[in-house]
Amino acid sequence: MAEDALFRARNLTKHFKITQGFFQKLKMEEKQVVRAVDGIDFDIQWKRNFSVVGESGCGKTTVGKLIMRLLEPTDGKMYMKDKDITQLSSKSELKAYRRQTQIIYQDPFSSLDPRHRVRTILEEPLQIHGLGDSREERTDMVMEALEEVRLTPPEKFLRRYPHMLSGGQKQRVSLARAMILSPDFIVADEPVSMLDVSVRAEVLNLMKDLIDEEDVTYFYITHDISTTRFFTDYIGVMYLGDMVEKGKVGDVLDNPSHPYTQALLVAVPEADPERVRGTKEVPISGEIPSGTNIPSGCRFHPRCPHAEEICSKKEPESRRVEKEHTAKCHFAGEIDFDLDVAK
Repeated sequence: MAEDALFRARNLTKHFKITQGFFQKLKMEEKQVVRAVDGIDFDIQWKRNFSVVGESGCGKTTVGKLIMRLLEPTDGKMYMKDKDITQLSSKSELKAYRRQTQIIYQDPFSSLDPRHRVRTILEEPLQIHGLGDSREERTDMVMEALEEVRLTPPEKFLRRYPHMLSGGQKQRVSLARAMILSPDFIVADEPVSMLDVSVRAEVLNLMKDLIDEEDVTYFYITHDISTTRFFTDYIGVMYLGDMVEKGKVGDVLDNPSHPYTQALLVAVPEADPERVRGTKEVPISGEIPSGTNIPSGCRFHPRCPHAEEICSKKEPESRRVEKEHTAKCHFAGEIDFDLDVAK
């Protein structure tokens, strides 16, 4: 992929060891690991948002925490502006990295300290990173950040506690806290999933406006595939720790080449009653397997309606469907999913 990417991940892996009980240790049982992220590759271009979608437990949030260096990778490399961030070890290096890479958490009701006023919440990152020569200067920066996220007049919100804000206002404060350090890159972990439907579009529009205003790029984690076309440029579909399909968001959503991607699209309600997404649905039976016992071959084959003998024996390689569109399926680009509009 492109060598001038803002962020690159190569063979990114995170396995969690399962703590053994007393009797398991006595029986000398082999230690098990949860393969939360299992060797994925992706690139994120400057000001080209990248979204990751998939079922709960597929590893989306773990990838975000690895990017932030909140978790240490088991294997693989990550590069930010061609600098290997997996090698950052000192507190000063990590501090500098986290100034340019911020995170917005899913739940604004728990990510904001209920004991602090909005002013203190937004001033804290400035103090940690030594920005602002005086409290007056930091207050001006806080008020500017509040105006940037459309919380106006800012004086009205400075002395409020989180419980005095609506859900949408809380998430705007979380966005202001991330933006106040002028980062290059933001991990947005399902930033609108806890909000009322009426305010989701407002927050996403605000985040999108900040891309050009502040030269910021988002890594957007979501289970709502319907928002990805609007908000992102590229998409990765994760299943059981692996990125099974990725590419330009339009290419992937209009021409899904992995059965799992098709299953996610079938689950999206169609707003237009005159449109029918194909004449048949892709049946997926059973539950997602355990991350401690990944199926042999293609990890999706136990639930795949198109599985053949090779699927259970051989792990598929990434196949190119279009210029920037790849899928890990033995039959990528060959299966007709019948996505034509019926009416």
